[in-house]
Amino acid sequence: MSIQKQHFDTLPDGREVYRYLMRNESGMSVAILDLGGAIQQILVPDRRGRYTDVVGGYDNAFDYFYGDGYQGALIGRVGNRIARGKFTLGGKEYSLYINNGVNHLHGGKEGFSHKIWSVTAKDGSEPALELSYVSPDGEEGYPGTLTVTVTYTLTARGGLSIRYVATTDKTTVLNLTNHCYFNLGGFASGKILDHVLMMDADTYLPTDETLIPTGELRSVAGTPFDFRAPKEVGKDFCADNVDLKIAGGYDHCFNFTGGATAEPTCRATLYHKESGREMKVYTNQPAVQFYSGNFLNNADHPFKGGYPQGLQNALCLETQHMPDSINQKGFTNTVLHPGEVYDYTTEYVFSVR
Repeated sequence: MSIQKQHFDTLPDGREVYRYLMRNESGMSVAILDLGGAIQQILVPDRRGRYTDVVGGYDNAFDYFYGDGYQGALIGRVGNRIARGKFTLGGKEYSLYINNGVNHLHGGKEGFSHKIWSVTAKDGSEPALELSYVSPDGEEGYPGTLTVTVTYTLTARGGLSIRYVATTDKTTVLNLTNHCYFNLGGFASGKILDHVLMMDADTYLPTDETLIPTGELRSVAGTPFDFRAPKEVGKDFCADNVDLKIAGGYDHCFNFTGGATAEPTCRATLYHKESGREMKVYTNQPAVQFYSGNFLNNADHPFKGGYPQGLQNALCLETQHMPDSINQKGFTNTVLHPGEVYDYTTEYVFSVR
């Protein structure tokens, strides 16, 4: 069997949390929790063949449930922020839970990141886990009963594919993503400012002081946000730039050149010179939220093995639609109608140079 179901922990309310470990023939392994569908571990080799865990996360369910940061978790119904927790749909105003200053973030008080998902294991040469969750009408303030299936597949080319499929019985808003934190040197190896990043993105979204987009799609040309050619994350990190100062680093939506694609296409590459590890991001989503770990400072929730959190010790590349799209003219469409199928895939492919 290339999939093993393991008891992980018990939540304070008595619910059991399970860990599913998938391995492929090359030796790569990925561990997924049914709690939040969280990616708890990814073991990949460096250029010398040494395997290291390259994602952040915790050793216990308590930290996944009560710790901040959404470590490795599935995010929904709407990833990222919704201004003031309000939107209007079909002439009706909806109010959502406020959990990030004055805004709604990552699904609310207990979004998809805090649910126990149903899991079906599918063994084979490319082992897969099918996670499902039904979000009832009105959950966290959102309209419609939403049926979601997320399939994690360990692909033969050394990738972790994440396919999101959803339908609704009432018009709603939806923007699913995964909040995995990567450090290709190993999650306990320090800052990611030496990672070399390339993103095929020609514009980004400036934000206000609460990290809500201003509505402008600004060209990356001549700014610290230009990653169209590979450069170190830290190269312009301390530049005299108002957008960087507001967020304490990178925490911005980058819009892929030409928008969404019909099939997953390589839109970003992350490389760590010392280990030789490289990660390519294939997606058919129109954008990615690049977050440089500017709030990783919660001493009460250390990472696996007791390793302390630290600013910029990991980064996220959260493929998605533009944040606050439901309230912004000219942004991506995040409205899902009955009879439509939300269907997007992102694959993180690992290799060595």
